[in-house]
Amino acid sequence: VQLVESGGGLVQPGGPLNLSCTASGYTSERYCMGWFRQPPGKKREGVACIDSDGRTTYADSMKGRFTVSRDNAKNTLYPQMNSLKPEDTAMYYCAADEAPCTVAVVAQVRYKYRGQGTQVTVS
Repeated sequence: VQLVESGGGLVQPGGPLNLSCTASGYTSERYCMGWFRQPPGKKREGVACIDSDGRTTYADSMKGRFTVSRDNAKNTLYPQMNSLKPEDTAMYYCAADEAPCTVAVVAQVRYKYRGQGTQVTVS
């Protein structure tokens, strides 16, 4: 399974950010996709995940500013962030797993696969 992120880069505070992630190599249609991030010098932080049926799970700290959707026909994940702050600066990773999306998966960043990551800098 391969996950390729696109988007990211330098963003002004208060601005929106659009990322995307395309998955390939899956043999099953039923898998969850999600995002986690790692700020510089800090540990990984779960953001959100979404099942193939569209059911979403968000980390409590991300509710309200972060949304995620997916296009199953394109195997693509579309996360969006609003009202970006400097503390949102981090490497953002796309991730996936055959297991269903749950609060534990998000909170513990418990995915089997992940992408290379894309840097987001809010300044």
